[in-house]
Amino acid sequence: MTMSAVEGWMSEIQSTMSGLGAALSAAAPTGNFASVLSSALAVLASPIGSATPGAATGPAASPSPRPTGSATPALSGSQPTPSAASVVNEAQQFLGVPYLWGGTSPSGFDCSGLVQYVYGKLGVSLPRTSQEQALVGTPVASLAQAQPGDLVFYAGSDGTRSAPGHVGIYIGNGQMIDAPYTGADVQIDPVGTPVAIRRVLSPQSATTFAGPQATGGTATPSTSAPVPSALAPLFLAAAAKYQVPVAVLTAMAQQESAFTTTAVSSAGAEGLMQLMPQTASSLGIDPFNPVQAIDGAAQLMSGYLKQFGSLPAALAAYNAGAAAVERYGGVPPYAQTQTYVSEILTRLGQAPTTRTAAPLSTTPSLASRQVGVSQNTAVGP
Repeated sequence: MTMSAVEGWMSEIQSTMSGLGAALSAAAPTGNFASVLSSALAVLASPIGSATPGAATGPAASPSPRPTGSATPALSGSQPTPSAASVVNEAQQFLGVPYLWGGTSPSGFDCSGLVQYVYGKLGVSLPRTSQEQALVGTPVASLAQAQPGDLVFYAGSDGTRSAPGHVGIYIGNGQMIDAPYTGADVQIDPVGTPVAIRRVLSPQSATTFAGPQATGGTATPSTSAPVPSALAPLFLAAAAKYQVPVAVLTAMAQQESAFTTTAVSSAGAEGLMQLMPQTASSLGIDPFNPVQAIDGAAQLMSGYLKQFGSLPAALAAYNAGAAAVERYGGVPPYAQTQTYVSEILTRLGQAPTTRTAAPLSTTPSLASRQVGVSQNTAVGP
């Protein structure tokens, strides 16, 4: 046993105790000390010299701060590089998982545990602690240059600028997914001002979403829609917020505007999701702002899926209006709406059957024809 080893172990114990104090202070307002204490006992009972958690309210990761010099550790082994969207998609699956100091599994995460787990699921091995993770990959000069999948670091209560104590996964648009502190859940937070940004992914120009099963018991999508990487995290965030399959939202955007945020249809529908101005106004959004447009479309689809219990009917309501779907008991007999629904279902790998009930009339009057929320409005046969 060398003196340097003893000093390192003592420093690690001191860091652990310091982190415990910070965690207890953070838990004081809620009185939720149980998870903090149980995690602390597990850490203190582990073999001295093993890695300890790195989180905003957790213990420091290493016996002493590590300078962020020019040497950059490579990702271990020969590993595949996942796409930015696959990282964000994986991370968003754990939204709502409780923060657990020292947690490294879906039963509970601390910040660096979440990052390590997400990347590990995609075949990329990252160090355990935020301080160590801050040395992986390549530096990003500013938030303006950050891309989805980058790691954003903060000094935190137990770290410094050179050895950060908190880490999150950047998802674009000034937002990140992180496990913030005791008493909170894995959530989407504003990025704020990170002390460091590291890139561990190769740049991606586009990605695909296979998507989960759509609401309403329809078949699981088997095809994918190409999604620009800058928009991918926006679709993921909206899908998670409103519980709408992300593949449905991206297929709609591809059908509506081919992912063009400045699109304007001949009928006056605007933006990425081709919302009519009156619809956008009722939602309080700017249809040319992709964040707001995707959020608004997801909100509408969530309501339509709950109202009609069927994906074809919900898509028809988005295109032709809910009143038209109610009138016909399903997808109305408007050629444009039926084509719209069929093409999206085909894009999702589902049978392009759009009619769910016989229409009450095949020649609706002009007054009965409903204006939809999307691109070309619903004009009857």
